[in-house]
Amino acid sequence: MAETLILPTSGTRTEIYQTIIPQIKAILSAETDLIANLANVTAIIKEALGFFWVGFYVVKDNQLVLAPFQGTLACTRIPFHKGVCGACYTQEKTIIVPDVEKFEGHIACSSASKSEIVVPLFAGGKVVAVFDIDSDKLEDFSEIDKIALEQITQMLEKFFIMA
Repeated sequence: MAETLILPTSGTRTEIYQTIIPQIKAILSAETDLIANLANVTAIIKEALGFFWVGFYVVKDNQLVLAPFQGTLACTRIPFHKGVCGACYTQEKTIIVPDVEKFEGHIACSSASKSEIVVPLFAGGKVVAVFDIDSDKLEDFSEIDKIALEQITQMLEKFFIMA
């Protein structure tokens, strides 16, 4: 079954999120597979907002391991104490980095990445994955992205419990 995604051709970031979040909810309601849902969410965010890199890292073998993503070649494994993803995992909160060059310990998977947001996903009271989005523009993420992406990750958390 082919999924249909209706994207606005213009509009603010808030308007784009308002358009895609109900569609993400509908797609997630029709599928129970974790990997399929992570893959579709990365594709929707990448297509709708045009970010440089969009993907997930899941907790496995005491580290963060690459999961579905859209973008260039990525770091495969990230220790819990390294980079923005590791900071998100250990601090258990969303982290927005306006300029990755100024983030101590940033892992440069790509020199094109200029700013980043990473959102944790929880199951059983623990971080089970992080949603990592990189932009090739400085200061590209705001509270608008944080609120919308946290809403999206909360929709995904139930699939980790089922997995």
